[in-house]
Amino acid sequence: MVKIFSSDGKQSGEVQLPQVFSTKFNYTTFKKAFLAEQSEGFQLKYTDPMAGKRKVAELTKRRRSFKTSYGRGLDRTPRKTLSRIGTNFNYMGAVAPNTVGGRQAHPPKAERKLVKEINKKERKLAIKMGIAASVDIKQVSKFHAINGITELPIVIDDSAIAVKKTKDAVKLFSSIGLNGELERVLQRGIRSGKGRLRGRKYRKKLGIVLVVKDNEKASNAFSNLNIKVTNPSSLSMNDVSQAGRPGRLIIWTKGAIENLR
Repeated sequence: MVKIFSSDGKQSGEVQLPQVFSTKFNYTTFKKAFLAEQSEGFQLKYTDPMAGKRKVAELTKRRRSFKTSYGRGLDRTPRKTLSRIGTNFNYMGAVAPNTVGGRQAHPPKAERKLVKEINKKERKLAIKMGIAASVDIKQVSKFHAINGITELPIVIDDSAIAVKKTKDAVKLFSSIGLNGELERVLQRGIRSGKGRLRGRKYRKKLGIVLVVKDNEKASNAFSNLNIKVTNPSSLSMNDVSQAGRPGRLIIWTKGAIENLR
């Protein structure tokens, strides 16, 4: 049994945790599921199939054919004609990878498969592992400032997510004992590199995940605190892990706990 906190931070009841919080953890399966989910966001990179080939470059070794290289001591590199005097041609290499402006030897292929596959049952099991790891205070404290918290998970009443203003959301989490965590997630630093010029100047900390009931909609006040709001059916590996490592701080509503399978 774990405590349920009301909107003023006081205990309003207790709830029994589902069996999923007792899932045995396996790092290999957990990491595999995380990498598989990350691979779905990879952007395929490949060259134009005609890149470096838009030239008429041909050279034969036959004795009496037109524009031949026979008897001139030239190698078999395809060439294009630059100039001509009678039957004498001035050539320049083209198309071949060893020539200026030619194609790449082994360019990225459009057929390349970037997405790593994983069984559905393995993925679901990995998410359950992440949920179970979120109640390990020792593991969660590696990434989150939860000094003073003696019991996980943190469960709040369904009515607590209806706060209208950000200051009320701050008051809610402060009353639970998450002052240090709010200070941590609101810190931001300037990104190094070209990302500063591309609309992502600041880097934010990975914050809290708030899981609500399926048909509930949380107030926009939580988005200002770098808190991700989701529901049990939409939980992903990014929600239950810290960049592939177990120990994400997850706050549940009473309805979300009861609907968890």
